[in-house]
Amino acid sequence: MTETFSYRCITFYRSFVAYTSHRLQELGLSFGVLFLLVYVGKHPDCTQGELTQALELDWGYCQRSVVKLVEDGFLLRERKGRAYHLDLSEKGREAFELSHQFFSDWDEQVLGALGEEEREQLFVLLDKVKTKEGISDPCTRPF
Repeated sequence: MTETFSYRCITFYRSFVAYTSHRLQELGLSFGVLFLLVYVGKHPDCTQGELTQALELDWGYCQRSVVKLVEDGFLLRERKGRAYHLDLSEKGREAFELSHQFFSDWDEQVLGALGEEEREQLFVLLDKVKTKEGISDPCTRPF
């Protein structure tokens, strides 16, 4: 049987979850909140509504996750007008930096057999597929 692209994507996803989950637990985080933390780190002073919409999350799930991240000291939440604005606390900034290191370390582990030119070619091809499918990526867009 020929492997499909979707199967390979899921395999990489599961590998990344396994790789990062243990490290996140050491920080007191779960994989489920990783991208909330990354988004707020890349978009300081965002609102909860912006976070929910950008990550395409259920409002209730996002609300519970933000409250937990605030209670655990990773996020700061301040009411400005009618909306809550979010920022990273010092503990959140440390976790944000370490999360980026997890991404880099996993990339190196998985892509270590590829040369620089092969990596660039892989990213160009993946971007082409992503663009064709209209997939957005709010966590990794530049500021």
